[in-house]
Amino acid sequence: MTDQNHLLQFLLRQGDNALILSHRVSEWCGHSPILEEDIALANTALDLIGQTQMWLGYAAEVQAEGKSADDLAFLRDAWDFRNILLVELPNGDFGRTLLRQFLFDAHQSVLMGRLIKSSDDTVAAIAAKASKEVAYHVERSADTVVGLGDGTAESHERMQAALDYLWPYVGEMFTSDDTDTAMAIAGIAPEPSTLRDEFHALVTRVLTDATLTIPGGRFSHKGGRTGEMHTEHLGHLLATMQWLQRAYPGCEW
Repeated sequence: MTDQNHLLQFLLRQGDNALILSHRVSEWCGHSPILEEDIALANTALDLIGQTQMWLGYAAEVQAEGKSADDLAFLRDAWDFRNILLVELPNGDFGRTLLRQFLFDAHQSVLMGRLIKSSDDTVAAIAAKASKEVAYHVERSADTVVGLGDGTAESHERMQAALDYLWPYVGEMFTSDDTDTAMAIAGIAPEPSTLRDEFHALVTRVLTDATLTIPGGRFSHKGGRTGEMHTEHLGHLLATMQWLQRAYPGCEW
């Protein structure tokens, strides 16, 4: 039972990250700087929703309470979510959105490479499917970050400001707890700390090409992936995302 509980927490973390970021990215639909980006971000959001369906669908199966992925997405309160704080932050300007996407994509690209070898067949299958999308996402977001960072004086200034704002949230992706240890022992997922070097190598290369300076300091916001603390932004996001199911429970069409 304890192992199943740890597996459930791991799956919720994966699913919630994809779900919350997909909602944030979808907020650009109809508001992007150009039509091409509008379509690209909408497709990114749809990819993340597909990944959410797989992770939360498996989480519901492991939970064994007769719930579905939709139930876990739309009928939980903010304190039940296990996403990292990075993905629930407001979009800010276009540059901040794409820089956040790159930081998330870079982490996912490293993680999925490990999860493909998971001892859990379902986790490995989800990772194998998601990795194809992640490979495209990280390539696209990295190219955009370089283009904006090494672009005009204004775009460079905005991207550096975005990096300064977002960087203190990156460290949470590499924190570990009992769930992470249990997953590593079972061979299901790696300890988050073991992903740091590969992540930093990728991120440093791209940010250097973008002529951006990684902020110093080791402080990191945390608490989202354990459910101990979320920002005030998550509650507002869920109020928008969940209102239909809350107003009309169980509605279908």
